[in-house]
Amino acid sequence: MAAQSIITRAALVVLLLAPIGRVTRAAEKTERFDREPAWEGHNNRANEPKPRQVKQDFGYSRTSHAGSAPGEIGGYVGAAAEPAYYALSIPESSFDEPLSASGALACNDRPFHLLLGFFNHDTLKEWRTPNTIALRLNGRGEVFYAYTEYATSRWRAGGDDPISFPTIKNPETGRQQLKGFASMGHVHRWSLAYDPQGNGGEGAITAVVDGEKSVCNLAPGHKLDRATFNRFGILPVMKSVDDGGELWLDDITVNGKHYDFADDPKWDGFQNRRTYETALVRPRFDFGYSATQFARGQGRGELGGTVFRGDCRYPDKMAYYADRLNELTLERPIRASGMVTLRRGVSDSGVLIGFFDARTTTGLLPLPQNLFEVLLDGVPMAFQRVAI
Repeated sequence: MAAQSIITRAALVVLLLAPIGRVTRAAEKTERFDREPAWEGHNNRANEPKPRQVKQDFGYSRTSHAGSAPGEIGGYVGAAAEPAYYALSIPESSFDEPLSASGALACNDRPFHLLLGFFNHDTLKEWRTPNTIALRLNGRGEVFYAYTEYATSRWRAGGDDPISFPTIKNPETGRQQLKGFASMGHVHRWSLAYDPQGNGGEGAITAVVDGEKSVCNLAPGHKLDRATFNRFGILPVMKSVDDGGELWLDDITVNGKHYDFADDPKWDGFQNRRTYETALVRPRFDFGYSATQFARGQGRGELGGTVFRGDCRYPDKMAYYADRLNELTLERPIRASGMVTLRRGVSDSGVLIGFFDARTTTGLLPLPQNLFEVLLDGVPMAFQRVAI
């Protein structure tokens, strides 16, 4: 599934161009963006998807989907960019303390995408949510898929390494894919545990669903990033608005304390019972010339804005803002330099800066062609200023 990805960039670019088909020396062009350069734009401002309705309706319920007696938590959970949760408030914890939770779950056969686990309610943001140790549950009709993951306070993340949940060979592609767990009419036992001494002291997460195990080791150095957790519960994945489905939980034990939900536990709920419209629908491009100075140029004026990860299969989901050049090839030198800054970068996002052929990069399958670019990928803490 493609994640919502946002990167904001502001650049002061100097292009040194080498047009082909001439025997004269290469032309040189400088652009300082002290005024609108009137470059060519494609979908960079015009792509404004219509707002979509979001429904969140989960929390305590007197139903019994995941247990034999009335009383459980859960309901309808929709993926959306705006945060929502229903969770137990726990004493603030970190990567230095063990954490554990277990229980029963059931879901319907509707698509859903959510996190079940430990998180920090003060840092809820984006597809990869910082300060989390969780099971990512992804409903796909007759089955749902489970992934084990974490994200540090610095937004560095990992998952399903060295052991994922069971896989099977896809008969069409021949590739291995997750087997999945049955959805409608099935109740599953699950557990999630973090051991700060596991993985040679680097920290390890173990998740089990119906006896099938997944292990996620924290990558070297990630434990030093620190993380804080103050809630355990249900958290919709924060991304472009998407369909939702039902998940139900019962018989939960969190850090040794058991909850049977015979009565309302009065856990903490935030925006978990509401219906609203959102404009945060992927892709929502908004970039081009701007009278700002984020990239610290000599004066006001630069290029930049909000850039989503596109999809080259659909021309309306690709965008660019670029100068028109004489045709170039790799037979002659091609160079560009300038200043660029990332004000915000989300995991799994990406933006390209460089040279391209507009005829073959906005709708060509299977991949764009004729590119000579620098890729700024979704490692938001790694890029403060980059020269290209």
